[in-house]
Amino acid sequence: MNPPPDGLARTWARALFRGLGGRPAVLVELVFLLLWFLLFIRIDAAVGRDLAAANANALALQSAEHAVHIDVERSVNAWLTGNPVLAHAAVYLYRLYYVVVAGTLLWVFVRHAEVYRKVRRTMVAMTALVLPVYWAVPTAPPRTALPGAVDIVARYDILGRAGRESWTHPSHYTAMPSMHVGWSLWCAYAAWTALRGTHPRLALVPWSFPLLMAADVLATGNHYVLDIAGSVALLAVSVVVASLGDRRDGSGKLPEWTWTTSVRGWSPGSGRRPRGGSRRFRASPDGSPPDGVSRSASCSRAAPRPSCCGAGGRTGRQRFSS
Repeated sequence: MNPPPDGLARTWARALFRGLGGRPAVLVELVFLLLWFLLFIRIDAAVGRDLAAANANALALQSAEHAVHIDVERSVNAWLTGNPVLAHAAVYLYRLYYVVVAGTLLWVFVRHAEVYRKVRRTMVAMTALVLPVYWAVPTAPPRTALPGAVDIVARYDILGRAGRESWTHPSHYTAMPSMHVGWSLWCAYAAWTALRGTHPRLALVPWSFPLLMAADVLATGNHYVLDIAGSVALLAVSVVVASLGDRRDGSGKLPEWTWTTSVRGWSPGSGRRPRGGSRRFRASPDGSPPDGVSRSASCSRAAPRPSCCGAGGRTGRQRFSS
């Protein structure tokens, strides 16, 4: 049976302005993320403008990689240059990966509200933590600082002449760390966090995305191996910073709620299953009951007693109290 129109309207209004099922309010979340990323783009464009320092840092990276024999950028770039079909595919991945990032964020919001706040905090932490690095350590990419490197994106750019002009004449140099790899790592982390409890093997598959992106940025001449290592470190630190915002109880875990209902309409030998009982749920990150269990229809947090709805289960009520 479809809900009445007025009830559906109230549900949509609550989802937009107050949040629903442990999720933040949709409209508030959209405004916050939009303003945050606009701020990030503006600050990002203002740092890393020292070309001399960027080239010097790039040379230092090349020397460090050569010392430990991991300077593979020139060889993989030459290999991709000789494979035009793969080069085109690499450019598509490099330019369009933002669709995967946005899709991952939306998927977690809609399907896995219990981890949304955690992965969103990690995303915000990444953007906040990377800016001081860009300011302190501007770094030119291999396509401009490594002799013999071919700019694959400029050669096969899908954005046309306008995109090629801005690409070949950059105004800032922020190769360290690679945010292409950083965002792909975030996507894998978000999917893994959402799936590991119910589909542990499937949760490992998303980690192939950052591996593919790492190969892409190396072969297209946009990043060094150490840039990728910096991206891994950025995600690790961001996860730690984001975890500090978790609302947790004294045991360090999210609150656990017990939903207890009365046993009605059942007697031994009746052939009918009891309609009541107790179930335990892990609370949403904001401390609220999970989807399908309202705060006005549940029981106490991690209650050790078998029931909180009256002895003998005669009331037929469901209560929640925190």
